[in-house]
Amino acid sequence: MRVLEQYQPREALRYFEEICAIPHGSRDTKRISDYCVRFAKAHGLAFVQDAHNNVVIYKPASQGYEDHPTVILQGHLDMVCEKDAGCDIDFSTDGLRLRCDGKYIFAEGTTLGGDDGIAVAYALAILAADDLKHPPLEAVFTVDEEIGMLGADAMDMRALKGRVLLNCDSEDEGILTVSCAGGATSVLNRPVLRERHAGRIWRMGVKNLTGGHSGVEINSGRANASKTLAATLQTLPVCLISIDGGSKDNAIPRSCEALVVADDPQSAFFARAEQVKALLPAGETAAEFYCEPAACDLAPMDEESSRAVLALLNAIPNGVQKMSEDIPGLVQTSLNLGILKTQADHVTLAFSVRSSVNTEKTALIEKLKAVGLAHGASYTESGAYPAWEYQKHSRLRDVMVSVFRELYGKEPVVEAIHAGLECGIFSDRLPGLDAVSFGPQMHDIHTSRERLDLASTERTWKYLIAVLEKL
Repeated sequence: MRVLEQYQPREALRYFEEICAIPHGSRDTKRISDYCVRFAKAHGLAFVQDAHNNVVIYKPASQGYEDHPTVILQGHLDMVCEKDAGCDIDFSTDGLRLRCDGKYIFAEGTTLGGDDGIAVAYALAILAADDLKHPPLEAVFTVDEEIGMLGADAMDMRALKGRVLLNCDSEDEGILTVSCAGGATSVLNRPVLRERHAGRIWRMGVKNLTGGHSGVEINSGRANASKTLAATLQTLPVCLISIDGGSKDNAIPRSCEALVVADDPQSAFFARAEQVKALLPAGETAAEFYCEPAACDLAPMDEESSRAVLALLNAIPNGVQKMSEDIPGLVQTSLNLGILKTQADHVTLAFSVRSSVNTEKTALIEKLKAVGLAHGASYTESGAYPAWEYQKHSRLRDVMVSVFRELYGKEPVVEAIHAGLECGIFSDRLPGLDAVSFGPQMHDIHTSRERLDLASTERTWKYLIAVLEKL
């Protein structure tokens, strides 16, 4: 007997269980893509499978819906593969050990892949059913979403006629996402020269800041450790050897440390640190500054290089740049200095740039380039993805709000997020696209504690079916 056989929605959970039996981590999507193709062939449905393993399956409208606008059902095939220490699952060969306690679906010792396997399962159940009312459907299953939305970015959108998109890649029931930020990883490289000169070596730094996600928490009063230390050092008579902080461009750095050459700088450092600490956000009470003797074989930067690096760090913009005028409380444009790293001949600054308005993202990148150029730094960019801009008028949003009100007896939360979704790529390449992202309740995604709420999964299935009937 299948683990989920006794639970509802039965057909969707049957497909979800089949998906969980197939290895489908990011960059390992051929088998799950071929599974979707076999499904399409078994049900006599037209399909397209591209070289990247993206799949589109087409289903004609049910009787009476032939003249309704085509609807795209969209989710991604890949999952994040994480497991507990000691778990013997091999994600390249083994399926998941699915479990259900009557309230939650989970996998023993590993991530579940409810993000985004449940979207694929919903779509397959709809494609297989012959008793549902719906417009013409295009079920789009992309790959490698979890490592940069690579499948959607590579997909030939000419395979799609639909301009109404239901994306089921959200993990909070009752929230309808209608906009997201576009972004890019921007990198400045400032060359440095080195020369030996007299003085003692000191280690100076700041630690124990709060940190956090540079999209979700950029406006939550989180100080950037790299900017904080740079502000502390700028007025001190020190010469840099190195300065390093942060490890991910999309994470707000919690600590930053510099090695410097200076003559007895402790008193001046701690006096300046007190001034900087007084300017930190109110929540950064645990911030700790330190200055101690150190040793290092690397020669210091020359005075010009040291001054230029600190001037650059203090001149660059960081944090929230603009709030939305359409959606209260939404960060519209921001950037985060996530990685600061010193090499022998240069210093690298890597930023996560985000905006829900594409023109503002471009303008912020141009500003960053200009500041870098003024301080002798070169610019490179990678991983750019477009914003999903908020639409003041959306028939799909209106329908989904109305249906939610009818089924749940309350209003949904309609929100935008300051992070990237595949909807941004689809909206950028399908002119006039009307899209909403939603999904059932999940907890602790991307961890071995991931759980999919069973009751929410059934409610969201009924909601999706009702929305399709209204469209």
